[in-house]
Amino acid sequence: MKFDRDFDRHNEEVEKVWESFNNFKPIRMPVILGINNRMILLDAKLNPQNYKFSEYFTDSLIMTEVSCECQYQTRHNYYADHEMGLPKDGWVVSVDRQNLHETGWLGAKVIHSDNNVPFGQPFLHDDNKASILDKPFPGIFENIEERSFRIYNEMLDLQKKGYEYKGRPIKRVNYGTLYSDGGVTLACMMRGADNFCADLIEDPIYAKELLDYITRASIYRIKELRKFFDLPELADGVSFADDSIALLSHQMYVEQIFPHHKNLVSSLVEDFDTSVNSIHLCGDAQRHFKFIKENLRVFSFDTGYPIDFHKLTTELKEDIIKIHGGVKVDDLLLLSPLEVAKKTKEIMDIVMPNTDRFIMREANNLSPKTPAENVYAMYQTVREHGWYK
Repeated sequence: MKFDRDFDRHNEEVEKVWESFNNFKPIRMPVILGINNRMILLDAKLNPQNYKFSEYFTDSLIMTEVSCECQYQTRHNYYADHEMGLPKDGWVVSVDRQNLHETGWLGAKVIHSDNNVPFGQPFLHDDNKASILDKPFPGIFENIEERSFRIYNEMLDLQKKGYEYKGRPIKRVNYGTLYSDGGVTLACMMRGADNFCADLIEDPIYAKELLDYITRASIYRIKELRKFFDLPELADGVSFADDSIALLSHQMYVEQIFPHHKNLVSSLVEDFDTSVNSIHLCGDAQRHFKFIKENLRVFSFDTGYPIDFHKLTTELKEDIIKIHGGVKVDDLLLLSPLEVAKKTKEIMDIVMPNTDRFIMREANNLSPKTPAENVYAMYQTVREHGWYK
Protein backbone atom coordinates (compact mmCIF):
# COMPACT_ATOMS: atom_id res chain seq x y z
CA MET A 1 0.00 0.00 0.00
CA LYS A 2 1.43 3.38 -1.03
CA PHE A 3 1.06 6.15 1.52
CA ASP A 4 0.32 9.75 0.56
CA ARG A 5 3.43 11.59 1.76
CA ASP A 6 2.18 15.10 1.00
CA PHE A 7 2.30 16.15 4.63
CA ASP A 8 1.65 19.82 3.92
CA ARG A 9 -1.66 19.00 2.25
CA HIS A 10 -2.48 16.56 5.04
CA ASN A 11 -1.79 19.15 7.72
CA GLU A 12 -3.93 21.76 5.97
CA GLU A 13 -6.88 19.35 5.91
CA VAL A 14 -6.34 18.40 9.55
CA GLU A 15 -6.43 22.03 10.63
CA LYS A 16 -9.75 22.57 8.83
CA VAL A 17 -11.24 19.36 10.23
CA TRP A 18 -10.46 20.25 13.83
CA GLU A 19 -11.41 23.91 13.49
CA SER A 20 -14.83 22.93 12.16
CA PHE A 21 -15.31 20.18 14.75
CA ASN A 22 -14.37 22.44 17.66
CA ASN A 23 -16.80 25.06 16.36
CA PHE A 24 -19.59 22.43 16.33
CA LYS A 25 -19.85 22.65 12.54
CA PRO A 26 -17.80 19.59 11.51
CA ILE A 27 -17.00 19.08 7.85
CA ARG A 28 -15.68 15.54 8.39
CA MET A 29 -15.42 12.93 11.13
CA PRO A 30 -12.02 13.36 12.83
CA VAL A 31 -9.63 10.47 13.50
CA ILE A 32 -7.26 10.19 16.45
CA LEU A 33 -4.87 7.49 17.66
CA GLY A 34 -3.92 6.37 21.14
CA ILE A 35 -0.22 5.56 20.89
CA ASN A 36 2.30 5.33 23.70
CA ASN A 37 5.96 4.48 23.93
CA ARG A 38 5.39 0.74 24.34
CA MET A 39 4.92 0.80 20.54
CA ILE A 40 8.68 1.33 20.31
CA LEU A 41 9.92 -0.72 23.25
CA LEU A 42 7.94 -3.86 22.39
CA ASP A 43 8.75 -3.91 18.67
CA ALA A 44 12.25 -5.13 17.81
CA LYS A 45 12.15 -3.37 14.43
CA LEU A 46 11.56 -0.01 16.10
CA ASN A 47 13.82 -0.75 19.07
CA PRO A 48 17.14 -1.88 17.56
CA GLN A 49 18.94 -0.89 20.78
CA ASN A 50 16.82 -3.51 22.58
CA TYR A 51 15.97 -1.12 25.42
CA LYS A 52 14.11 -2.82 28.26
CA PHE A 53 11.31 -1.21 30.22
CA SER A 54 13.44 -1.53 33.36
CA GLU A 55 16.12 0.65 31.69
CA TYR A 56 13.65 3.01 30.10
CA PHE A 57 11.83 3.59 33.40
CA THR A 58 14.99 4.77 35.19
CA ASP A 59 17.05 6.49 32.46
CA SER A 60 15.90 9.93 31.35
CA LEU A 61 18.01 9.90 28.18
CA ILE A 62 16.54 6.57 27.03
CA MET A 63 13.02 7.76 27.88
CA THR A 64 13.56 10.96 25.92
CA GLU A 65 14.95 9.10 22.90
CA VAL A 66 12.12 6.56 22.89
CA SER A 67 9.52 9.31 23.31
CA CYS A 68 10.91 11.22 20.33
CA GLU A 69 11.07 8.07 18.21
CA CYS A 70 7.45 7.27 19.05
CA GLN A 71 6.45 10.75 17.94
CA TYR A 72 8.56 10.36 14.80
CA GLN A 73 6.81 7.11 13.88
CA THR A 74 3.39 8.65 14.63
CA ARG A 75 4.21 11.64 12.46
CA HIS A 76 5.49 9.58 9.52
CA ASN A 77 3.76 6.20 9.49
CA TYR A 78 0.59 6.22 11.61
CA TYR A 79 -1.96 8.40 9.88
CA ALA A 80 -4.72 10.26 11.70
CA ASP A 81 -5.84 13.84 12.13
CA HIS A 82 -2.64 14.96 13.79
CA GLU A 83 0.23 16.96 12.33
CA MET A 84 2.48 14.83 10.14
CA GLY A 85 6.15 15.35 9.33
CA LEU A 86 8.92 16.59 11.58
CA PRO A 87 7.71 19.08 14.21
CA LYS A 88 8.60 22.64 13.30
CA ASP A 89 9.30 23.79 16.86
CA GLY A 90 10.52 20.55 18.43
CA TRP A 91 9.43 17.50 20.40
CA VAL A 92 7.18 17.36 23.46
CA VAL A 93 8.44 14.78 25.97
CA SER A 94 6.71 13.55 29.11
CA VAL A 95 7.60 11.43 32.11
CA ASP A 96 6.12 8.00 31.40
CA ARG A 97 4.61 5.88 34.18
CA GLN A 98 2.36 3.67 32.05
CA ASN A 99 -0.52 2.91 34.49
CA LEU A 100 1.52 3.16 37.68
CA HIS A 101 1.30 6.84 38.55
CA GLU A 102 -1.19 6.35 41.38
CA THR A 103 -0.78 2.77 42.57
CA GLY A 104 3.01 3.16 42.49
CA TRP A 105 2.70 6.41 44.41
CA LEU A 106 0.49 4.71 47.00
CA GLY A 107 3.06 1.99 47.59
CA ALA A 108 2.87 -0.76 44.97
CA LYS A 109 6.14 -2.40 43.96
CA VAL A 110 6.85 -2.03 40.25
CA ILE A 111 7.41 -5.38 38.52
CA HIS A 112 9.18 -5.53 35.14
CA SER A 113 8.82 -8.32 32.62
CA ASP A 114 10.87 -8.91 29.48
CA ASN A 115 8.02 -8.78 26.97
CA ASN A 116 5.33 -6.53 28.42
CA VAL A 117 4.69 -3.28 30.22
CA PRO A 118 5.53 -3.00 33.95
CA PHE A 119 2.78 -3.47 36.50
CA GLY A 120 2.18 -2.72 40.16
CA GLN A 121 2.13 -5.74 42.45
CA PRO A 122 -0.95 -5.91 44.72
CA PHE A 123 0.12 -5.13 48.26
CA LEU A 124 -3.04 -5.11 50.38
CA HIS A 125 -3.64 -8.73 51.35
CA ASP A 126 -6.28 -10.18 53.66
CA ASP A 127 -3.95 -9.95 56.68
CA ASN A 128 -3.01 -6.30 56.12
CA LYS A 129 -5.79 -4.88 53.96
CA ALA A 130 -6.80 -2.24 56.51
CA SER A 131 -3.23 -1.11 57.18
CA ILE A 132 -3.34 1.69 54.61
CA LEU A 133 -6.49 3.32 55.94
CA ASP A 134 -4.76 5.20 58.76
CA LYS A 135 -1.62 6.08 56.82
CA PRO A 136 -0.96 9.68 55.82
CA PHE A 137 -0.80 10.24 52.09
CA PRO A 138 2.70 10.04 50.62
CA GLY A 139 4.38 13.27 49.58
CA ILE A 140 3.65 14.03 45.95
CA PHE A 141 7.24 13.15 45.01
CA GLU A 142 7.58 10.01 47.12
CA ASN A 143 7.68 6.35 46.05
CA ILE A 144 7.54 6.01 42.26
CA GLU A 145 7.13 9.77 41.95
CA GLU A 146 10.62 10.32 43.37
CA ARG A 147 11.89 8.66 40.19
CA SER A 148 9.40 10.59 38.07
CA PHE A 149 10.44 13.97 39.46
CA ARG A 150 14.13 13.14 38.96
CA ILE A 151 13.51 12.18 35.34
CA TYR A 152 11.43 15.30 34.79
CA ASN A 153 14.27 17.52 35.98
CA GLU A 154 16.83 15.59 33.95
CA MET A 155 14.66 16.05 30.86
CA LEU A 156 14.60 19.78 31.56
CA ASP A 157 18.42 19.68 31.75
CA LEU A 158 18.55 17.88 28.39
CA GLN A 159 16.36 20.62 26.94
CA LYS A 160 18.61 23.37 28.35
CA LYS A 161 21.71 21.63 26.99
CA GLY A 162 20.27 21.60 23.48
CA TYR A 163 19.38 17.93 23.06
CA GLU A 164 18.18 17.19 19.53
CA TYR A 165 16.53 14.20 17.88
CA LYS A 166 16.60 14.02 14.09
CA GLY A 167 17.61 17.67 14.01
CA ARG A 168 14.81 18.94 16.24
CA PRO A 169 15.14 20.20 19.84
CA ILE A 170 12.90 19.53 22.83
CA LYS A 171 10.09 22.08 22.71
CA ARG A 172 8.48 21.24 26.05
CA VAL A 173 8.79 18.81 28.96
CA ASN A 174 5.60 17.64 30.67
CA TYR A 175 5.32 16.08 34.10
CA GLY A 176 1.87 14.75 33.26
CA THR A 177 -0.60 12.55 35.16
CA LEU A 178 -2.88 15.28 36.54
CA TYR A 179 -5.79 12.85 36.47
CA SER A 180 -7.01 9.73 38.25
CA ASP A 181 -7.33 6.16 36.98
CA GLY A 182 -10.39 5.79 39.26
CA GLY A 183 -11.07 4.31 42.66
CA VAL A 184 -12.26 0.85 41.61
CA THR A 185 -9.35 0.38 39.21
CA LEU A 186 -6.87 1.42 41.87
CA ALA A 187 -8.50 -0.75 44.53
CA CYS A 188 -8.31 -3.74 42.16
CA MET A 189 -4.63 -2.99 41.52
CA MET A 190 -3.88 -2.66 45.23
CA ARG A 191 -5.94 -5.63 46.46
CA GLY A 192 -6.15 -7.78 43.34
CA ALA A 193 -9.37 -7.68 41.29
CA ASP A 194 -10.82 -10.90 42.73
CA ASN A 195 -10.20 -9.79 46.29
CA PHE A 196 -11.67 -6.32 45.90
CA CYS A 197 -14.75 -7.57 44.06
CA ALA A 198 -15.26 -9.97 46.96
CA ASP A 199 -14.79 -7.06 49.39
CA LEU A 200 -17.65 -5.15 47.74
CA ILE A 201 -19.98 -8.05 48.58
CA GLU A 202 -18.51 -9.64 51.71
CA ASP A 203 -16.96 -6.62 53.45
CA PRO A 204 -18.70 -3.53 52.05
CA ILE A 205 -17.70 -1.35 55.00
CA TYR A 206 -14.02 -1.96 54.27
CA ALA A 207 -14.58 -1.50 50.53
CA LYS A 208 -16.16 1.88 51.22
CA GLU A 209 -13.32 2.90 53.52
CA LEU A 210 -10.69 1.89 50.95
CA LEU A 211 -12.48 3.74 48.13
CA ASP A 212 -12.81 6.78 50.37
CA TYR A 213 -9.07 6.69 51.16
CA ILE A 214 -8.13 6.29 47.48
CA THR A 215 -10.45 9.09 46.40
CA ARG A 216 -9.16 11.51 49.02
CA ALA A 217 -5.59 10.56 48.10
CA SER A 218 -6.24 11.20 44.41
CA ILE A 219 -7.80 14.59 45.16
CA TYR A 220 -4.86 15.53 47.39
CA ARG A 221 -2.30 14.42 44.82
CA ILE A 222 -3.90 16.26 41.90
CA LYS A 223 -4.43 19.48 43.85
CA GLU A 224 -0.89 19.48 45.21
CA LEU A 225 0.60 18.85 41.77
CA ARG A 226 -1.51 21.64 40.31
CA LYS A 227 -0.22 24.01 42.98
CA PHE A 228 3.38 22.90 42.51
CA PHE A 229 3.24 23.54 38.77
CA ASP A 230 1.45 26.89 39.22
CA LEU A 231 -1.82 25.68 37.81
CA PRO A 232 -5.27 26.61 39.15
CA GLU A 233 -6.21 24.27 41.99
CA LEU A 234 -9.74 23.96 40.59
CA ALA A 235 -10.74 23.68 36.94
CA ASP A 236 -13.82 24.10 34.75
CA GLY A 237 -13.85 20.34 34.20
CA VAL A 238 -11.97 17.20 35.08
CA SER A 239 -10.96 14.12 33.13
CA PHE A 240 -10.74 10.74 34.84
CA ALA A 241 -11.10 7.02 34.22
CA ASP A 242 -12.22 3.89 36.02
CA ASP A 243 -12.00 0.92 33.67
CA SER A 244 -12.70 -1.63 36.40
CA ILE A 245 -16.32 -0.54 36.84
CA ALA A 246 -16.81 -2.87 33.86
CA LEU A 247 -16.70 -5.64 36.48
CA LEU A 248 -19.74 -4.33 38.36
CA SER A 249 -23.50 -4.36 37.92
CA HIS A 250 -25.13 -1.01 37.39
CA GLN A 251 -26.88 -1.20 40.76
CA MET A 252 -23.56 -1.84 42.47
CA TYR A 253 -22.02 1.10 40.62
CA VAL A 254 -24.80 3.47 41.64
CA GLU A 255 -24.90 2.40 45.26
CA GLN A 256 -21.22 1.79 46.05
CA ILE A 257 -19.05 3.61 43.49
CA PHE A 258 -20.88 6.68 42.24
CA PRO A 259 -20.60 8.63 45.54
CA HIS A 260 -16.81 8.38 45.30
CA HIS A 261 -16.79 9.48 41.65
CA LYS A 262 -19.02 12.43 42.59
CA ASN A 263 -16.63 13.36 45.40
CA LEU A 264 -13.63 13.19 43.04
CA VAL A 265 -15.23 15.36 40.38
CA SER A 266 -16.85 17.92 42.68
CA SER A 267 -13.59 18.36 44.65
CA LEU A 268 -11.56 19.21 41.55
CA VAL A 269 -13.88 21.64 39.72
CA GLU A 270 -14.87 25.19 40.54
CA ASP A 271 -18.60 24.64 40.17
CA PHE A 272 -19.94 21.12 39.72
CA ASP A 273 -23.29 22.33 38.34
CA THR A 274 -21.59 24.06 35.40
CA SER A 275 -18.62 21.72 34.99
CA VAL A 276 -17.92 19.90 31.72
CA ASN A 277 -16.18 16.60 32.45
CA SER A 278 -14.79 13.67 30.48
CA ILE A 279 -14.19 10.00 31.19
CA HIS A 280 -12.19 7.12 29.74
CA LEU A 281 -13.87 3.71 30.00
CA CYS A 282 -12.36 1.17 27.62
CA GLY A 283 -14.09 -2.02 28.79
CA ASP A 284 -17.61 -3.40 28.84
CA ALA A 285 -19.03 -0.51 30.87
CA GLN A 286 -21.65 0.91 28.52
CA ARG A 287 -24.52 0.12 30.92
CA HIS A 288 -23.15 2.89 33.17
CA PHE A 289 -22.73 5.61 30.52
CA LYS A 290 -26.13 7.31 30.60
CA PHE A 291 -26.15 7.54 34.39
CA ILE A 292 -22.60 8.91 34.41
CA LYS A 293 -23.49 11.52 31.82
CA GLU A 294 -26.56 12.68 33.70
CA ASN A 295 -25.11 12.59 37.21
CA LEU A 296 -21.43 13.47 36.77
CA ARG A 297 -21.85 16.01 33.97
CA VAL A 298 -19.67 13.93 31.67
CA PHE A 299 -20.09 15.14 28.10
CA SER A 300 -17.05 13.47 26.56
CA PHE A 301 -16.67 9.66 26.48
CA ASP A 302 -13.55 7.79 25.43
CA THR A 303 -14.64 4.21 24.75
CA GLY A 304 -13.02 0.92 23.85
CA TYR A 305 -14.50 -2.51 23.23
CA PRO A 306 -17.14 -3.93 23.24
CA ILE A 307 -19.53 -1.13 22.27
CA ASP A 308 -23.03 -0.98 20.84
CA PHE A 309 -22.46 1.98 18.55
CA HIS A 310 -26.13 2.61 17.81
CA LYS A 311 -27.01 2.74 21.49
CA LEU A 312 -23.90 4.79 22.21
CA THR A 313 -24.69 7.53 19.70
CA THR A 314 -28.42 7.71 20.38
CA GLU A 315 -28.44 7.36 24.16
CA LEU A 316 -25.70 9.99 24.66
CA LYS A 317 -26.71 12.30 21.84
CA GLU A 318 -28.10 15.22 23.82
CA ASP A 319 -25.50 17.83 24.90
CA ILE A 320 -22.61 15.52 24.04
CA ILE A 321 -19.34 17.19 23.07
CA LYS A 322 -17.46 14.18 21.74
CA ILE A 323 -17.49 10.41 21.70
CA HIS A 324 -14.35 8.44 20.91
CA GLY A 325 -14.67 4.92 19.57
CA GLY A 326 -13.76 2.69 16.67
CA VAL A 327 -12.12 -0.43 15.35
CA LYS A 328 -10.93 -2.74 18.11
CA VAL A 329 -7.18 -3.07 18.48
CA ASP A 330 -7.11 -6.81 17.77
CA ASP A 331 -8.70 -6.18 14.37
CA LEU A 332 -6.17 -3.46 13.57
CA LEU A 333 -3.38 -5.81 14.61
CA LEU A 334 -4.51 -8.99 12.84
CA LEU A 335 -6.83 -8.21 9.92
CA SER A 336 -5.96 -7.14 6.39
CA PRO A 337 -6.28 -3.49 5.28
CA LEU A 338 -9.42 -4.36 3.28
CA GLU A 339 -10.99 -5.98 6.33
CA VAL A 340 -10.07 -2.98 8.50
CA ALA A 341 -11.64 -0.65 5.95
CA LYS A 342 -14.83 -2.72 6.04
CA LYS A 343 -14.95 -2.63 9.87
CA THR A 344 -14.40 1.13 9.82
CA LYS A 345 -17.17 1.75 7.28
CA GLU A 346 -19.60 -0.42 9.28
CA ILE A 347 -19.05 1.76 12.35
CA MET A 348 -19.44 4.94 10.32
CA ASP A 349 -22.71 3.76 8.78
CA ILE A 350 -24.11 3.27 12.29
CA VAL A 351 -22.94 6.48 13.98
CA MET A 352 -23.06 9.15 11.29
CA PRO A 353 -26.88 9.27 10.99
CA ASN A 354 -27.09 9.79 14.77
CA THR A 355 -24.36 12.30 15.63
CA ASP A 356 -21.61 14.47 14.21
CA ARG A 357 -19.68 14.43 17.51
CA PHE A 358 -18.10 11.01 16.94
CA ILE A 359 -14.31 10.73 16.65
CA MET A 360 -12.90 7.56 15.11
CA ARG A 361 -9.98 5.91 16.89
CA GLU A 362 -8.54 2.51 17.66
CA ALA A 363 -10.42 0.86 20.53
CA ASN A 364 -8.38 1.35 22.68
CA ASN A 365 -4.60 2.03 22.61
CA LEU A 366 -2.77 0.78 19.57
CA SER A 367 -1.00 -2.56 20.01
CA PRO A 368 2.73 -2.87 19.34
CA LYS A 369 3.48 -4.29 15.88
CA THR A 370 0.16 -3.09 14.46
CA PRO A 371 0.72 -2.77 10.68
CA ALA A 372 0.85 0.88 9.66
CA GLU A 373 -1.10 -0.16 6.54
CA ASN A 374 -4.08 -1.08 8.71
CA VAL A 375 -4.09 2.27 10.48
CA TYR A 376 -3.83 3.96 7.08
CA ALA A 377 -6.80 1.93 5.83
CA MET A 378 -8.92 3.11 8.78
CA TYR A 379 -7.92 6.72 8.19
CA GLN A 380 -8.44 6.68 4.44
CA THR A 381 -11.86 5.08 4.88
CA VAL A 382 -12.91 7.98 7.09
CA ARG A 383 -11.40 10.46 4.62
CA GLU A 384 -13.40 8.88 1.83
CA HIS A 385 -16.74 8.39 3.56
CA GLY A 386 -16.70 10.68 6.60
CA TRP A 387 -17.70 14.04 5.11
CA TYR A 388 -20.86 15.69 6.36
CA LYS A 389 -23.28 17.29 3.92
